Amino acid sequence: MKYIFLAGAPGSKWSSVCKNIYYSKDLDHTDYSEERTYWHDAWGESHLMHIASYFDPGMEFGDGFDRLSCYSKEECEAKFDAPFSGEGVRMIKSHVFCHHLDFIAETWPDCPIILVDRPNDACLGWWVRCGHFNITYPKYDQYYIDLKHMAKHIDQQNADMRKFILFNKTEKISNSGQLCDKMSISAPQNHKPQIYADNDINVYLYKRKYND
Repeated sequence: MKYIFLAGAPGSKWSSVCKNIYYSKDLDHTDYSEERTYWHDAWGESHLMHIASYFDPGMEFGDGFDRLSCYSKEECEAKFDAPFSGEGVRMIKSHVFCHHLDFIAETWPDCPIILVDRPNDACLGWWVRCGHFNITYPKYDQYYIDLKHMAKHIDQQNADMRKFILFNKTEKISNSGQLCDKMSISAPQNHKPQIYADNDINVYLYKRKYND
């Protein structure tokens, strides 16, 4: 298993899912830098919201990912590996993966896909509350343009992700400890599991073995 793929619309709280497994000793953390973090007080006090590399058109990484299935496996992996220099499983997260889940599942059958789902309006509202186009990392303005376009992208991304969940055998996951377990990676040291229902999020895991 070279990669863990993470998909979810802006405002789905997918970054919290990432943060709560990111420091597993089995993951490659070399995509982390202070410049690739974003803090905000959406919870009422300052919290780390975003951590490490994000991949989407117009962001630091992921240009062309809206056409991901047009690239070869080798071309995709060169793009995935760009922020990393270490060893371990690499977490690759992109909103537009929601449109390419069948391609990812077929091309990397040994790599799990984490899918984070929230209602469309809840996604948009949370993303706005967390800073909207003033978010400093990653940058959203080039591809998502304005709130009208953002709302449309959220609707389309969630629709495609939900279609994949409906037509593929996925498992609903209740907490971050279970998620690590199911992917056969260690939970972060001194890990207090994130309970997804408490955060108003639905998390699903796709692994090819469920469909074999």
